[in-house]
Amino acid sequence: MTPLALALSLALHATPAAKPPPTKMPTAQKPAAAEDVHASTRAWHEQRLKSLESENGWLTLVGLFWLNEGAQTAGSAPESDLDFPQGTPAKLGTFTRKGNTASFQPAPGVAFTLAGKPFTGGVLQSDEKGAPDVLKLGSLTLQLILRGDKLGVRVKDTEAPARKQFHGIATYEPSAAWRVEARFEPSETPRTIQVPNVLGTEEAMKVPGTLVFTVNGKEHRLTPVEDGSQQLFIIFADETNRDATYPAGRFLYADMPKDGRVVLDFNRAYNPPCAFTRFATCPLPPRGNRLALRVEAGEKAYGGH
Repeated sequence: MTPLALALSLALHATPAAKPPPTKMPTAQKPAAAEDVHASTRAWHEQRLKSLESENGWLTLVGLFWLNEGAQTAGSAPESDLDFPQGTPAKLGTFTRKGNTASFQPAPGVAFTLAGKPFTGGVLQSDEKGAPDVLKLGSLTLQLILRGDKLGVRVKDTEAPARKQFHGIATYEPSAAWRVEARFEPSETPRTIQVPNVLGTEEAMKVPGTLVFTVNGKEHRLTPVEDGSQQLFIIFADETNRDATYPAGRFLYADMPKDGRVVLDFNRAYNPPCAFTRFATCPLPPRGNRLALRVEAGEKAYGGH
């Protein structure tokens, strides 16, 4: 069983006898802001789709190859160590890993560019400390990603079928009732939690505090993490994952606390990249972030993957 399949299996550990009835609309802790929640949510989702469909969006991801120590050939030829998608050159070049770094030597006659200039070979910067080097060949791009002790080659193609055949994402109807105010309880001392991912490993992430909110008279808690975005990043699961939303959970961002309060706009809960491609390395909901309620807001499951 692959790590992603295992993750989905764990997310669906309990199979309901029948599709549960819809949860009644929650009672927000205080009235939503005067803005038109319906219009603002639709505008946000349009921008979300534009990003997803962009030339660098997740719909272009067509491959992920983990490097071993030493040299590995890449290309679409059957004898290649790294079996690239059909349509790429039979012999693309050679990656050589040394610890957490790797170099790439293009095969003769294969004209890669880096930042718009010809690339004839050398060490590539991974995403460990920021933006990685991006090699370009026609509609194809290559870059290195580091995940723990795993160093891989991420492959994107602007002509990817997933991008060409994308048909949008179904959503719940936006509702001010799902724009819930939470109390922010800051961490008394700096702390981290282990966040699992679809690779079967875990990553330590900083925890700024805890979000406490009430839906229909019942208190719930979520643990946000820091991801360098200057917002609170929330990876959560809920009971809709069994039949209506992505089985492994969804993502949500919220603005930093103001006067000890945070607005959780579940209308903007969205699918992780793994909903669209098996080559993403998505984090999964950490322990404690599985809500015992149906969050019938935000994006539903995507049927294209």
